[in-house]
Amino acid sequence: MSQGPQRRRSAIELLMRDRAEVDIASLATHFEVSEMTIRRDLEALEADGVLRRLVGGRAVIVDPKNREPALSARADSEHDTKAHIGRAAAELIADDEVVFFDGGSTALAVARALSGSGKALTVVTRSLAVAAELTGEPHIEIFLLGGRLKHSEMATTSSTMSDELQHYNVDTYVMGISGVHPAKGLTDYDPGESAGKRLAIERADRVILAVDHSKLGRVLMSRVAGVDDIDVIVTDVDPKNLFIASMPQTVSIVLADPVRVATRDEPDE
Repeated sequence: MSQGPQRRRSAIELLMRDRAEVDIASLATHFEVSEMTIRRDLEALEADGVLRRLVGGRAVIVDPKNREPALSARADSEHDTKAHIGRAAAELIADDEVVFFDGGSTALAVARALSGSGKALTVVTRSLAVAAELTGEPHIEIFLLGGRLKHSEMATTSSTMSDELQHYNVDTYVMGISGVHPAKGLTDYDPGESAGKRLAIERADRVILAVDHSKLGRVLMSRVAGVDDIDVIVTDVDPKNLFIASMPQTVSIVLADPVRVATRDEPDE
């Protein structure tokens, strides 16, 4: 199970989302490396604000409601599932649309699915990763929004009143989120990023929320919007999942899996 330092540290971070507290000895056994190697991993993760080391070789995760895992850790998590979601969401985007992409691993999966599709698009984004993914596409024009770079996300952050996005009209907003709850709505870690997402909802004619099953039912610190503020949810849950049944009928549901894509259409008006 031995692996490179960065991948192992991402795995430790994901592991701590479930266990909250770990110790050096058990991690060394789990990853089949020395305790000194794990000690260096924990030092690096503490420097990144992921965890806090305690006496006795233990470590605890920083409050997950206030701290978002790094993009690298999220990209490794549910990789195949996000690829299927990305392809299903990409099929909903037509030629000549202006599309705003969030940062985040699931929105990046949508961009990857569009790469090589030949679709002619105008892409607006804060994500360096999305821009890099689509740079080689001759039919896609990219507008990268400025702001302070959030290193863990590889994206610029919204600057509220001076946000460049307010000067754009967008056909489709490809939205990522960290928590979706029928009553509590869409929630995320960072109030600044939440403000940017709210502006994107305002500027877009259609909002496609691309989200994997691990985000459903979660509630984070910062509220973004209600579930009725989105138009389409693309996710990977079972069609009989209670979360799907609880969604407003105004929201179209696209269920993506490796075999098929099934859609719950909006009701006739």
